[in-house]
Amino acid sequence: MSKRIIVSAAFVIIVIIVIVSFASYQSNLLEMHDRDRYMETIIASQQSSLVNLENGSPPLGSESAPITIVEFGDYQCEACYAWFHNTRDTLIDNYIETGKAKLVFIDLPFLGRDSPRAAQASYCAEDQEKYWEYHAMLYNFQDGHPDSGWADRDRLNSFAFSLDMNMDEFNECMDSSKYKQRVKANYDESVRNGVQSTPTFIIISEDGKKEQFSGAQPYSVFAATIASMP
Repeated sequence: MSKRIIVSAAFVIIVIIVIVSFASYQSNLLEMHDRDRYMETIIASQQSSLVNLENGSPPLGSESAPITIVEFGDYQCEACYAWFHNTRDTLIDNYIETGKAKLVFIDLPFLGRDSPRAAQASYCAEDQEKYWEYHAMLYNFQDGHPDSGWADRDRLNSFAFSLDMNMDEFNECMDSSKYKQRVKANYDESVRNGVQSTPTFIIISEDGKKEQFSGAQPYSVFAATIASMP
């Protein structure tokens, strides 16, 4: 075999190696690009799945608390009443007051005509920095029968009066339906998160992990769920 043939063969082999290496490099680049795009899609999906708290209640507890407990509720809901009176105080004592968690209430007012009105009233109370006091008033005076009159406009006004609120401001807020769209936005957010009954809870960890469950669950369920989060 002549020297020229050997050189030519070696050259061809080198060219083949270069082509194969380049193709492999290009393939790896495309794979990395696709992987990056896939991860971006996953991250965007996770972000979009987070609960939008913008229209919900002011947080009860520290803004910087690592755990967020979201309650979807209706002020005329009997199970919400039961949870409020049987579980909520212990949860506040052990998690809210200690800075481990914060509580946000999102309205799902679907049990009667007085439910959206009661939700709006709670935000009119927020204007006077008495959201949570008014929230508690509604659950303390719920009689368990939707639209029985316990949450009609006259009673809502009486609750505001009992909390020593400025009644002119409260009435102006209610008469203008100032928070009608905010309550509607909360309803829509409940639907977006697949909430079909009240109360429903979504517990969110600092890294975005979520756990969702429904019903007037006991304190032990909340404690176990929070303990399982990083």
